[in-house]
Amino acid sequence: MSNPKPPEGKFRIFIDDNAHYMDEDERRSGGSYDDCESAVAACKQIVNRSLEEHFQAGMTAEQLLSQYKSFGEDPWISSSDEGCKFSAWDYAEQRSKEMCKH
Repeated sequence: MSNPKPPEGKFRIFIDDNAHYMDEDERRSGGSYDDCESAVAACKQIVNRSLEEHFQAGMTAEQLLSQYKSFGEDPWISSSDEGCKFSAWDYAEQRSKEMCKH
């Protein structure tokens, strides 16, 4: 499956499964948005949900991030706007630290 480019002005989200790294057959659509901010917000919501599913009381941020990188959902944005970027792993690292503060 190639990375389809949406029409100008559209921001499409695709979700890869970290448990099936590089397996495009496991990729699914996460919807289409009219602006970058909305697409990034949707990606953050997907990562947050995935982190919450793997979170256990007493976990360290490193443990949570490891679980996410092994089994979490990895959303990304396809757009003709090269300035619209989102790194699920960077965001997951930041959120893991916030979630695991003791």
